[in-house]
Amino acid sequence: MAIKLEKAKGVISRDRKVILTTTRVPYPFVADRIEGEYAFDVDGNRFIDFTSFIAVYNFGDGPSAAVRNALASQSQKVMHSSFNDFYGSVQVDYAEKLIGMFPKGFGKLFFSNSGTEANEAALKFSKIFTKRQYTLAFYNSFHGRTMGSLGLTTSMSKQREHFGPFNSVVHAPYAYCYRCPFGKEYPSCGMACLDHIKKYTFGKEVPAKEVGAVFMEPVQGEGGYIVPPKEFVKGIREIADENGILLVADEVQAGFMRTGKFLGLDNFGVEADIYTLAKAIGGGLPMGVTVTRSSLGDIPEGSHSNTFGGNAASVAVAGATLDYVKKNMSMLMSASKSNGALMTKRLNEMKERYEIVGDVRGIGMMMAVELVKDKKTKEPAEKECGEVLKRAFENGLILLPAGASTIRLIPPITIQRGALQKGLDVLEDAIKKVNARMK
Repeated sequence: MAIKLEKAKGVISRDRKVILTTTRVPYPFVADRIEGEYAFDVDGNRFIDFTSFIAVYNFGDGPSAAVRNALASQSQKVMHSSFNDFYGSVQVDYAEKLIGMFPKGFGKLFFSNSGTEANEAALKFSKIFTKRQYTLAFYNSFHGRTMGSLGLTTSMSKQREHFGPFNSVVHAPYAYCYRCPFGKEYPSCGMACLDHIKKYTFGKEVPAKEVGAVFMEPVQGEGGYIVPPKEFVKGIREIADENGILLVADEVQAGFMRTGKFLGLDNFGVEADIYTLAKAIGGGLPMGVTVTRSSLGDIPEGSHSNTFGGNAASVAVAGATLDYVKKNMSMLMSASKSNGALMTKRLNEMKERYEIVGDVRGIGMMMAVELVKDKKTKEPAEKECGEVLKRAFENGLILLPAGASTIRLIPPITIQRGALQKGLDVLEDAIKKVNARMK
């Protein structure tokens, strides 16, 4: 595929002069528009999109007409109505519909603008509800980059470097079975990671009675798309119940149908006490939500607020996106299951063929392949991961990394089968070529 990058190079050159460094992929993609499962850059190049722009466009442009109509209609009234100071019908309408998607017993929510803000709110609310000062989170987790949520985040140390000290957070190993920190194998491990929390986190570091909440991603995202065994998730729920600790499910990336369920935690037969959502719920506009169990009560007036949470335009678009999900729930569940099965099959075939493919994991349309230099040592193939991303880009496929050397595959759930197959072909060709260079 011949890639033209004249305009892209110009934008990137200007970007470097005026934009502080952020996290960038190792290839020069400058976004212009999306059409279904395809992303176009400013030079008119078309790419199969295996990123959904970091799981924001979970449904491609499927709801686009309704979303644009909702935005246009709301923009003729008021874009911003300072919802946390004044009341608003569009926000209440949406809140009632969204809460109806949660398990019985959930009754109130708080609006914010992003995933990290939703987690910041959950962190504060858990302290208000329990009157306890400590929080438990997991290694390899990613809950955001603002100071409170960054205290929870441990996907890589460079994200925390220079920013400490952090809030009162303790960490424990997540059930990363491919790289078990205890050197064991599932299922003969006996869930050593759960025992560690009981014996060491609570026994040596901080008593359980002082821990207000445990934050968990049902599937760890930025840390490498790590899927825990059901026993681990249920065990965390049991530990929380035994000690009066709230379970906070960070659904920012795993939620909103990405795994084939409305909530990622639904895959494990467990309910949380607080849920946080963002990314896809906003239909492309900034949006974050923190949803709490009714029995927890309310928060004191003035204890938490913001300016743009519940922004009328964002909520209107979120409402149209939620309507799309409710109307097409069966189709989305089926598409996630069938497309996810296809990805799993193809990725496992790659694992059999290529030494560089160490692990394949995921649920539904939240899949990943972890690259290693050697299957026995499991040494991360960090440089090679970047090379695969570049080669895929040059052949019309955009991808995102995660963890040390993992590639996440998060195309729109509604991607057409032909485009999905073609994207997997491009990925395999890139892996094959990079694998050959390693020999």
